[in-house]
Amino acid sequence: MTTATSRNSDRRISPVFLGIVAVMAVTGWATWTGFAEKPGVAVFLFVTAAWIVSLCLHEYAHARTALHGGDITVGAKGYLSLNPLAYTHALLSIVLPVIFVIMGGIGLPGGAVFIERNRIHGRWKHSLISAAGPLTNILFAAVCAAPFWLGALDGVPTEFRFALAFLALLQVTAAILNSLPVPGLDGYGVIEPWLSYKIKRQVEPFAPFGLLFVFAVLFIRPVNAAFFDMIDTVLRGLGIGEFETYCGQELYRFWQGTNEFCSVN
Repeated sequence: MTTATSRNSDRRISPVFLGIVAVMAVTGWATWTGFAEKPGVAVFLFVTAAWIVSLCLHEYAHARTALHGGDITVGAKGYLSLNPLAYTHALLSIVLPVIFVIMGGIGLPGGAVFIERNRIHGRWKHSLISAAGPLTNILFAAVCAAPFWLGALDGVPTEFRFALAFLALLQVTAAILNSLPVPGLDGYGVIEPWLSYKIKRQVEPFAPFGLLFVFAVLFIRPVNAAFFDMIDTVLRGLGIGEFETYCGQELYRFWQGTNEFCSVN
């Protein structure tokens, strides 16, 4: 009985996460109805809260898949409660991704749930645990883009449409970046179980610097242009144009002043 009670407690949704969802809901409503005097503030809070929710779901997907794969310790660590404060490195999983969104409008992949891999047997299970996070971002992007590719934008307020477009951009960039087969990212975690022991030992020292390497490469102008061209292609495939994502970012960064070009209804 005690064990069952403890297990239920480990999986109870955290009030912290529910609070973030509440902020997302209220500011989403304010964006939709135009209740806020300054729509940029509402868009900023809505997108930021929704982005944090997606980060929590990303980490939850890793943990939940690991639980079913054999790591029964994830519950006791708080990973199944969706509490962002329970992550091993809240700075990497929450704070830095939010800062990058504010500064550059790019979805930085987080990642700080500690999975006890020795408890999990089978290459496919290990690969699926790593893939679960980016797949969550892909699903989140599809939900944000649904009104666009379904042609269901009639009646959707302009500011809310821009906010959804920008949020979809963040999810697509996070999914693509995190799917790269670079040590330290989920994409490498997918292929790692299939590599030889020798290769894994050679690559292991570079894992802490994988994300830094990716962003250093993105500062190379041709690479940066090619990357965002790819992002735009994916978004166009989802029915989202460059106009929507640009104006979504303009509204989000309200402190810079919104471009008049984006005030057209």
